[in-house]
This record gives sequence, structure tokens and C-alpha cells, in this order.
Amino acid sequence: MGARRKVAVVGVALSDCGRVDDATPYALHAQAARRAVADAGLDRSLVDGFASAGLGTLAPVEVAEYLGLRPTWVDSTSVGGSTWEVMAAHAADAIAAGNANAVLLVYGSTARADIKAGRRTGNLSFGARGPLQFEVPYGHTLIAKYAMAARRHMHQYGTTLEQLASVAVQARANAALNDEAMFRAPITVEDVLSGPMIADPFTKLHCCIRSDGGAAVLLAAEEYVRDCRTPPVWILGTGEHVSHTTMSEWPDFTVSPAAVSGKLAFERAGVRPEEVDVAQLYDAFTYMTLVTLEDLGFCEKGEGGAFVEKGRLLVGGDLPVNTDGGGLSAQHPGMRGLFLLVEAVRQLRGEAGARQVWRRDGELPRLAVASGTGGWFCSSGTVVLGRG
Repeated sequence: MGARRKVAVVGVALSDCGRVDDATPYALHAQAARRAVADAGLDRSLVDGFASAGLGTLAPVEVAEYLGLRPTWVDSTSVGGSTWEVMAAHAADAIAAGNANAVLLVYGSTARADIKAGRRTGNLSFGARGPLQFEVPYGHTLIAKYAMAARRHMHQYGTTLEQLASVAVQARANAALNDEAMFRAPITVEDVLSGPMIADPFTKLHCCIRSDGGAAVLLAAEEYVRDCRTPPVWILGTGEHVSHTTMSEWPDFTVSPAAVSGKLAFERAGVRPEEVDVAQLYDAFTYMTLVTLEDLGFCEKGEGGAFVEKGRLLVGGDLPVNTDGGGLSAQHPGMRGLFLLVEAVRQLRGEAGARQVWRRDGELPRLAVASGTGGWFCSSGTVVLGRG
């Protein structure tokens, strides 16, 4: 077996995001894909791998056809919000082994527009088949499962509502620096606490927004980097883990699967959490940010509340997190994991504009982590990326 090739992210892009009433999900896929390939500066004929999930009866076959691609390597892994970090891991392995040269990851959704137009409803359940049949009779909604986990953390470690609310406040402050963010007006802890209750303890601003939008990421083997118009961002290490689907099979509500995927990713990258300059974490709810910070090793278990309340997550903070505003304020069209990778790459390249993170030595960030979470903490994918 030959030497494994290094793998870089060479192109990233978003489609139009936020309120997009005049596009189909396929069109958003295509828009993001074209922009990512153009960002890389590579000819589309070099793309021989394709990964997509969430659209079409035969995903990713239908989307590849729509984009005019005929890939020889495909992935349709679907594990919720962590899908794209897991797919990036699979793509990086395939490229490193020589089974693909350039892999395009694409996602797009009109989740907001579909509800506004009455084409779908705001579903509260994933269904009642299989193991889920034993929970559905008790009324467990998706949001309620996250809320129960948050309550357990509050009970066990003394985490407060104010600390959870500060996650949303800091996400909004970061979004204020992002022209592409859907919501940019400042909010306060009191604004979060006084909002309408969705699932105790989560009020409305504890929960992610619903938007339209798409994203695309192009990965390529090291020999193509010299032909790209952008500086490479290298995939240094990845990890993935699945935990449970029924709440009764979750050993500890205060530990997410990122505790495993993160450990694997950092070990394989050969770096420590304290070396990371910027983190992009899945934040469908404020508690997700807090517990993922703990599980990735940025603070000890149970100390997440104290960690987040001191402004550390701000663009100018000790550990800038979700610098684009995250799913709480920027955009959240569904499985948002691909947006985490886009923002991590933009930060490492120095392309984040007013929200750009700088190291204390005045240099651009060198290390970033993107960690996606799927289901109700059912799965996790973590990717460590490095510049230069």
C-alpha cells in the first residue's frame, strides 16, 4: 500500500441564506456547489467524489445528477447535524487512500420557506417506528429531549439559566459582525430569560432559528493544492461516534458523543484542545454549546457554565466559538454541520471580515475545530483543521 496523501479543504461557500422564498433546495445545492468550486479555482472535471444527504429519494444520486456530476466515489451517510463532519472524515480517508481525488460535500434546504408556504409543518417527532415507539406515547418531542438533558446538567452541576442564556447572547454578538447572519440585533440575558417558553428550561432564544440556505465544501488531495486560488486548510484529524437513539439508552445526559469523537480527532491530529484558536460547534440549543465545550476538553465536566459566562465565546474572547453567529443567530436550515466547516476554513484563511479572529501574537488562527452533533446527542463528528 502506497503512502497516504495529505488532504486539504480547497473550496468553501454558502448559497443565499436566511429568507430565500424563490429557490428550491436543489437550486441552493447548485448555487453553493458552483461557488465552492469557483472558490477553489479547480476545474469541475476534477471532482470525482460527491457526498450529500437529506434531499431526494436516492440521495446523493439525484443531487449529483442535478449538478451534472458522475462521481466514482459517493457518500450518503445521514446522522443528523453531525453528517457533514462524518462525511468530511470519510472523504478525507478516501482521498488519502487514493480512492478519490476531489470530493464535494453539499447541503441545501428551504426549511423556513417551506413552512411559510405551507409545504411542510414544524415536525415535533422523528416518527414512531423501531426503538422510538417506546418513547413516543410519552410525548417526547425533539426539543424536550434536549431540555431534559439541560435540566440534568443544571441539577447535577449547578448550571444556571443565566449561564445558558449567555451562550445565546454571545452568539448574537458574533452574528452582529456577520453580514450574512439572519439576526444581528443585540440581545441580553434578560431578553433570553423573558421569552416565550418552548420546552422548560428553553425559551425561544435558547433555540436555533429556522432559515433557508445551503453550503458546500471541496476537499482535494495535496497534489492539487498548487493549482488552487486559495491557501489550503489541512484536515489534521477526525473522529466520529454514535451514542443512542432512545433516551433510556443514554448512559449520562450530561455527556455528549463529542467526548469520544473529539478525543479521537485531537489524538489523530496530534494536538491538544488548549492549542485550538477557534471552535465551530453545533448549537441547535444553548446547552449543546456548553456541553460540547466540556466534552471536547476546553473545560472540565460540570464547569461549562462558569466557562461560557465570562465572554470567552466572543470573537475577541479567549476561545471564539461560532464566530458567524451559529445556528442560534446566523442560519440554521436543518443539518447545519457543513456551515461549521465553512466558517472554520474562512477563519483560518483570514476571510471572515469584521468577525475575523486574531491570535494574541497578531497572527491568523492556526488551528480550528468543527464539531457537529446529530439527533438528540445521538451522534457526533469532529474535525481538526490547520493552516499552512
